[in-house]
Amino acid sequence: MYTNRPFFGSRSNAKFVVKILRPVINNFLLGLLFALTLAAISKIGFHEQDSSVLSYIGNQYYSFLSLAAILYLARVIVCVGFRSYTIDFIIFLGISLLIFSTITFNIDKNISWLNNHYFYSLLVFGLFVFEFSRFDVKRASLVLNPAQLLMASFGLIIFVGSLLLMLPTATTQPIKYIDALFTSTSAVCVTGLTVLDTSKDFTIFGKSIILLLFQAGGIGIMTFTSFFGYFFKGNSSSFSEKLVLSDFFSEDNISEIGKTLIKVILFTLVIEAIGSIFIFFSLDTDYFASIEQRIYFSVFHSVSAFCNAGFSTLSSGIYDISTRSSVPLLYSLSFLIILGGIGFPILLNLYAFLKIKLNALFSMLFRKQKKAIIPQIININTRLVVLTTIFLLGTGTFFFYLFENNGVLSEMGFSDKIAHAFFGSVTPRTAGFNSVNYASLSVATIALTIFLMWVGASPVSAGGGIKTSTFAIAVLNTMRIARMKNHIEFHKREIHERSVDRAFAIIILSILILGSSSLLLYLIEPQHGALNILFECVSAFSTVGLSLGITPALGSASKVLLICLMFVGRMGVLTLLFAVFRRTRAMVYRFPKENIVIN
Repeated sequence: MYTNRPFFGSRSNAKFVVKILRPVINNFLLGLLFALTLAAISKIGFHEQDSSVLSYIGNQYYSFLSLAAILYLARVIVCVGFRSYTIDFIIFLGISLLIFSTITFNIDKNISWLNNHYFYSLLVFGLFVFEFSRFDVKRASLVLNPAQLLMASFGLIIFVGSLLLMLPTATTQPIKYIDALFTSTSAVCVTGLTVLDTSKDFTIFGKSIILLLFQAGGIGIMTFTSFFGYFFKGNSSSFSEKLVLSDFFSEDNISEIGKTLIKVILFTLVIEAIGSIFIFFSLDTDYFASIEQRIYFSVFHSVSAFCNAGFSTLSSGIYDISTRSSVPLLYSLSFLIILGGIGFPILLNLYAFLKIKLNALFSMLFRKQKKAIIPQIININTRLVVLTTIFLLGTGTFFFYLFENNGVLSEMGFSDKIAHAFFGSVTPRTAGFNSVNYASLSVATIALTIFLMWVGASPVSAGGGIKTSTFAIAVLNTMRIARMKNHIEFHKREIHERSVDRAFAIIILSILILGSSSLLLYLIEPQHGALNILFECVSAFSTVGLSLGITPALGSASKVLLICLMFVGRMGVLTLLFAVFRRTRAMVYRFPKENIVIN
């Protein structure tokens, strides 16, 4: 009854198929799809009159695509007889039939959407990502630790994005590579700082590249990297890898980590889709020439808000005359930013709580069951993050209204003032949208904004900063010292010392990085003023994207400094430390303790 072997031979052939034949097909197919991806980029990224080194591949586009379909069909044959490859058999057969059918239907060029090279470009790109996600990175993981591997993949996406933005069809006029690199870093690091006008300097194709980059930065690096990392080896993922991912998403049951990753991706797509609908109906139709423009605007800004990217297709951002007076738009963007910045462990925990509550309510109303005793679902991490977020949003809204009531908000009605004050409290939490002119803000409001940017969003989210949990633990630790207690207590739970140590390290390192970078930038360009430079550095490090208007005027050296700040801020200072210092052996001894005088 044992059938886990190839149909064309004995069990001894299984080793040949698994160890030699399958890797050869996999590597050849990955290389072919990589070449097809480059050819697709050349077709879209260059004008017809431009010469390209990939012209030969472009001319033989359908031939190479047919070869890819044949390789997928060969994979199907290889999978026959292996029970462990049943799912692969179905997937590969479906992909092969899809490619063959699209090419066959398009022989006479009668179907317009099949004749569109954008369709084939998306198909090839999707297949390349699929194949790359299946590629065995075991050798890389032996050379690099997880933090280094994450930083390397992060840097690779930034580099590829900068090259894509240099394509002739991505911009309305040629741009410098430093500006393309800055824009790519800002998008992947979901910052939103711009040295170019996204609305005027980039075409629809260029804006779409930026959209994909901050979607990859906000969700891809954070979620898809873990998703692909879990499925890189299929069912052979190690127990330690599952433990890392379960800790990353606060999932207690490691056998459910695959379902957790799928939930994260589905949550992202659903929230962004709902946000697009709300934004679409909150827009003034007088400012949009067609419904297609409204749809593109809605999708772009919904993804940008949920990913806390802060990019806009308008030159003035949300401060544009067509959007700044729309209160529903401000609230729609605000709640998208909050959901994207609160962290997926929190969203998953709240989802589990609501699911159990609704099931219990359904059982009581329709099944006439008694009220069930529901265990505590909301964990300590969720309580701490939610309470801290509410406190920061409420405090930020109150002081923004107080400081700017007679300033930038003076000519608005009360409801508009509340909406803009709330929006001004939300966006410094690493989103970067502005509904008012930040250059006209008072010094007190700028100081408040710097503090909110420094705190940032929550852990395992699309936002940056030192994170809400770090700030909350620092406050709780200060209260503990004032009350002369030996440990931190919160909601009948004791906070682990490891969390306190990490919070302390993050705060100290962030202050050192911001202080040294601000001083260096001031030495390079003192004409912009110390406050403006500090604001710019905090915005870059916390991946916020707000600016007092000096970003486009910065020189190349200053742009490189901000690029480094955005990269370090998005990765996190602890991840940077873990990447630099390899894990040392645990010490089984301890020296005698002594007190240090501190007052």
